[in-house]
Amino acid sequence: MSQAAVSMSEPGVLRLTGVLDYTSGAALRAEGKALIAASRESRMTLDCAGVTHSSSVGLALLLSFMRDAEAAGKFWELRGLPQELREIAEVYDLGEVLRGD
Repeated sequence: MSQAAVSMSEPGVLRLTGVLDYTSGAALRAEGKALIAASRESRMTLDCAGVTHSSSVGLALLLSFMRDAEAAGKFWELRGLPQELREIAEVYDLGEVLRGD
């Protein structure tokens, strides 16, 4: 299992990497929320290309980060959404919400 991380890889780009599950979710949630709040950019890109595996926790994280960005008045977009997360989103009928690439 790979270690999970969230970072501001460049201004306005929040990068998620590793395994998103119940063991990593709470820490990633707190870190991502703080990074979004600290960003001065008007646009946020949620980059998921480095996610190696995800449970529904990953979907919950993305939805939370989108909500945080919107609450901060930032536009957001998804990039690199793995097929696994797309499939989880479809189970919950959230495919349209995750309008990533």
